[in-house]
Amino acid sequence: MSELTNLLSDLVAINSINPDLVPGGAGEGDIADFIASWGRDAGLEVHVQDAAPKRPNVILIARGGSAVSTRRGGGRSLMLNAHTDTVGVSDMDAPFQPVIRGGRLYGRGAYDMKSGLASCMLALKAAREMDLRGDVMLSAVVDEEYGSLGTEALLAEWERWSADAVLIAEPTELEISIAHRGFVWLDIETFGVAAHGSRPHLGVDAIAKMGKVLVALDAHDRAMRARPTHDLLGSGSLHASLISGGEEISMYPAHCRLQVERRTIPGDTRSSVEAETQVILDEIAAADPDFKAESKATFARSPYHIEATDPLVQQLKRVAEARLGRAVSLIGSSWWMDSALFGDNGIPTVVLGPVGAGAHAIEEWVDLASVDRCQEIYMDLIADFCR
Repeated sequence: MSELTNLLSDLVAINSINPDLVPGGAGEGDIADFIASWGRDAGLEVHVQDAAPKRPNVILIARGGSAVSTRRGGGRSLMLNAHTDTVGVSDMDAPFQPVIRGGRLYGRGAYDMKSGLASCMLALKAAREMDLRGDVMLSAVVDEEYGSLGTEALLAEWERWSADAVLIAEPTELEISIAHRGFVWLDIETFGVAAHGSRPHLGVDAIAKMGKVLVALDAHDRAMRARPTHDLLGSGSLHASLISGGEEISMYPAHCRLQVERRTIPGDTRSSVEAETQVILDEIAAADPDFKAESKATFARSPYHIEATDPLVQQLKRVAEARLGRAVSLIGSSWWMDSALFGDNGIPTVVLGPVGAGAHAIEEWVDLASVDRCQEIYMDLIADFCR
């Protein structure tokens, strides 16, 4: 096997299930130890940063050195980024025993995203032999699959790294993702009046009132999706996720709670989503004097977009097309990524990673030839950006 395939196999063999997703999950400690040890053996500068107890980020650095600058290495610096945690392995057979078959490597995390991580590690190792003016870094971060504690910790100490741009190695089928959706989680509560089921004149059914909310939210979702406004992402969307209410079958329920996820596109904010939800509730209340409800956002992550004309995007597109010998598309991704956190801090960020399938699924695999291409593209971008 090649050095890259061996490294990817070693990474997949390490259990790094996110413990916030799966109670009792192994966490990222062992894989962080592996990456740090590998980085020292490769002659890289190694930093270990505790993002949470026993959940360390690892930052590897290949310093440039031929120019005088306030930055130690000289010219522009580039950070590669990959997350080390995985989702769970329920119903998988031997998820940490990588298997190679038909040019694919199978195992938990092979696609999402230890293949991108392995490509980044070897690209950084190669950067030591390049005549670079700028520094090249790899941030191997924890917890992307749940709360992004790793990237938040990285950004909290950004002055230590101060990269001029970031490339995230999430899988994109060798296309360049320049936009993705965000999300807002909402709690909506309706309030009724408790009464015995035999005395309907005294009761107000909070669950029935929530039915009006569900109908209105469904209409709002269909209206949004019928009017796409973003070239790559289309429109926002929303769905009802969880609902609870009532105390016993013979009682009118006094309370009902609905949890909603609203997927957002650039231009949407936590405040704008809260405002649009309040409009829906106000319209229902205007037509029903017994309707009482409250809504609040409980958590939000921003959408992300970088202009297609941004120099970083065009530079990556140029080197990727030269390496692949074909046109490379600029795409939008439907899921959320840590790129939004970098973007919220004004750091230009692009996403490019390998071909595969099975993220969060029972069978997960990555195309090994595409992992090779990723390493080459990352090396080409490093050479072009940091010289």
